[in-house]
Amino acid sequence: MAHSKHRKKTLRKATEQRLENRGRRSTMRTAVKQAREAIAADPASADAALAAATQKLDKAGRSRLIHPNKASRLKSRLAKARNKALAAKS
Repeated sequence: MAHSKHRKKTLRKATEQRLENRGRRSTMRTAVKQAREAIAADPASADAALAAATQKLDKAGRSRLIHPNKASRLKSRLAKARNKALAAKS
């Protein structure tokens, strides 16, 4: 346990930030999961889910919630999966 006033405040702020990040990370992961499910169900109509996931990943990368390269990698893999599914249907 922290003893000084400023360490107690730092601990409080870190706890609040951790909880906020947990929520943001959860919504990002949910958006990616929904995009994958939409691609698997119907790749032609997965544009909205893919756009939402891309937006969440971009924001997470910008705010350093995840590494920016990881955000780019996930976006690339989602687009690749959509294109592969579209090609398989045609």
